[in-house]
Amino acid sequence: MKMKMKIIIITLLMVLPFQITLAEYLDLTQLLSETQKLQGIEGKINQQREAAFLADNEKQQALLKTAQQALETYTLSTNKIKTQVKNNENELALLQTLLTENSGDLTGLFVVAKQVAGDLKINLDNSLISAQFPQRSLLLSEIANSKKILTIDQLESLWITLQQEMTESGKIVYFTTEVLNSAGTPQQSKVIRIGNFNAFANGQYLRYLPETGKLVTLARQPEGKYLGMAENMSEVSTGQVDIGIDPTRGVILSMLIQAPDSIERIKQGGVIGYIILIMGGLGFIYALFRLITLSLTAKKMNLQLEQEIANDDNPLGRVFIATQKNEEINIENGNLELILDEAITREIPELEKGLPMIKLLAAVAPLLGLLGTVTGMIATFQSISLFGTGDPKLMANGISQALVTTMLGLCIAIPLLFLHSIVAARSRTLIQILDEQTAGLLSKRLEK
Repeated sequence: MKMKMKIIIITLLMVLPFQITLAEYLDLTQLLSETQKLQGIEGKINQQREAAFLADNEKQQALLKTAQQALETYTLSTNKIKTQVKNNENELALLQTLLTENSGDLTGLFVVAKQVAGDLKINLDNSLISAQFPQRSLLLSEIANSKKILTIDQLESLWITLQQEMTESGKIVYFTTEVLNSAGTPQQSKVIRIGNFNAFANGQYLRYLPETGKLVTLARQPEGKYLGMAENMSEVSTGQVDIGIDPTRGVILSMLIQAPDSIERIKQGGVIGYIILIMGGLGFIYALFRLITLSLTAKKMNLQLEQEIANDDNPLGRVFIATQKNEEINIENGNLELILDEAITREIPELEKGLPMIKLLAAVAPLLGLLGTVTGMIATFQSISLFGTGDPKLMANGISQALVTTMLGLCIAIPLLFLHSIVAARSRTLIQILDEQTAGLLSKRLEK
């Protein structure tokens, strides 16, 4: 039994590989067949590719030959050009040498002309005349920056520009142009130009702006007679007119407009300066009031001297009335003299009224000025201690206050002293008249 099983198993094992091998054989046959078919197709494709490559190779060879011929042509042309350039350079060097030899002193002339053109351009850019003749400096820029030999036309233009600047500097010209006001708004205005020194429009001074080539009205005009001269110049078209000329071309004018006016000077004095002015004003008003009062009193007393009837509207009349009321008193016992002295004594305070006040104000004003000086110097030293002495503007306020208050104090004290002297002299004159008339009354009574 066991033997049969073994034989069967062996048989199966032998039959099974045969079947597998047969199947594999059939698949390989098909694979070979398919491969042969594909090989035939690929062969045809490769033949087509080879034919196309050979055709392209011929074209590439033709293009290469054409390019080589073009390269040879360009190489020959380049060599010719290089030779021509070298010959031109040699010829140019020769011509430059000949030009240098033939120009001689003209080279120095051209250098000087270019230097003059550069300097003149700077002057024209800042010249007031350029407001009337703009674009003058463009040609000068070309001459100054030129690398070539200057032409006769350029030299003549330089000469004409110099001559024009000199000629126009001595003229008074009226022309219409665009002027910027202080707010920057342009408007057409009639401008009066005095040489290269001043320009006016609408009675105001103008300033030339080199950046824009425009005339602009000064935001702050010089005060006093100079502004009045400008107004007169704008109103008059013929004849002689007094006018101020700035020979520094604007420097003096800028200093004038930067100088503070009277109101700004007073503001620099600060609170103490205002106190001095208030006291001085009150002192002047009171002194003038007392002077007018004494003048009216003197007039009334002079009228009283011409009249026989005593009036009580003046000191002398009141003294006469006191004498008339006491005519029965005997002069020998001295009572009448005492009565007259009493009447004069009552009138003297009214005649001397206000003199101490005026004198006090005259004495206090310089003391307040000294106080302002001290406070101003204190402020100055505080600025120095905080910021140093590098910037003088930081110390200007304190120094201005010190000087202005001193000036105000003296300006108030000196006139007040004169007024005090005048009022005191007028008062003494009236008192002396009272004394003289009283003595005259006593003499008349003694005669009787």
